[in-house]
Amino acid sequence: MAGSGGAGKSLVRASLAIHQPPVGYSTTPGALMKTLDFDFNPSQLALSRRAQWRRSPAAAARSGSVPEFMGPVPRTLSLEILLDRSQDPDSHDVRKNVELLFSCCETTSASISAKQPSTPWVVFNWGAHSTVRFTAYISSVDVSYVQFSTTGVPTRAVCQVQLNEIPSMTAGQNPTSGALTARRVHRVVSGDSLQFLAWREYGDATAWRTIAEANGIDDPAQLRPGTELMLPAAEEVGH
Repeated sequence: MAGSGGAGKSLVRASLAIHQPPVGYSTTPGALMKTLDFDFNPSQLALSRRAQWRRSPAAAARSGSVPEFMGPVPRTLSLEILLDRSQDPDSHDVRKNVELLFSCCETTSASISAKQPSTPWVVFNWGAHSTVRFTAYISSVDVSYVQFSTTGVPTRAVCQVQLNEIPSMTAGQNPTSGALTARRVHRVVSGDSLQFLAWREYGDATAWRTIAEANGIDDPAQLRPGTELMLPAAEEVGH
C-alpha cells in the first residue's frame, strides 16, 4: 500500500462511493449513501475481463462441436483496502468501515421498498485515474484483522474487495466514423459542476462546454441535483 507519509498536500486519495441502486432500467447509480475514503492508496489494481463462449456436445463430431460466442463478460476489479487507526487505539473506525464494506453485499431497504431488491452500487474513484473508473457491485469482501488495541479493539484491517462492472447503456454514434461510442449518463448530486465533471471524465476542466452542448445547457450555474446528464465519449471532446 502507498501511504501518505511525505506525500504532502498533492496526494490524491482513492475512494469508494456507495450509492443506492437505481430504480427501473437506469444504469446511473442512485442517491449517494456513503463515501469510504481510503487511508492508503492501493499499490496494485487487478483488472480482469473474459469473453463467454458456449460449446454443445455433439456425438457425431469426432473433433468436437464448433463453439458459439455468447458475448463479452464485464470487467472485474480486485483491490486491497488497508484500514488503519493504529495511532488512535480508542477509535472504532476500523470496525465501522469493515461493516460498511460488508453492507455492500446486503440488500438496501430502499430497493426492497421499490420492489427491486439489490445491493448498493459503487463507484471506485482515484482522481483522474480513469483506467478503472466504472460503476459496479461488490461481489465479495474478505477481511483480516491484523492489529488490536490492548482492549481488543481492531486498529488495523486488510480488506480484499472484488468489484464487478455494471455496463452502462451505449448511446449515440461517433460523428466521424459511425462507430458506437461509450457515452455515460451521470445523475447530478449536490456540489457537482460542469467543470468538475469535465475534469473527472476527461482530465480537462475546460471541456465543460462539450457537456453543456450535449445536454442543451445555457446556464452551467443552474445544475439541479437529480438531473441526468449525458457525458460524451472522450473521442467526441474537441469535435
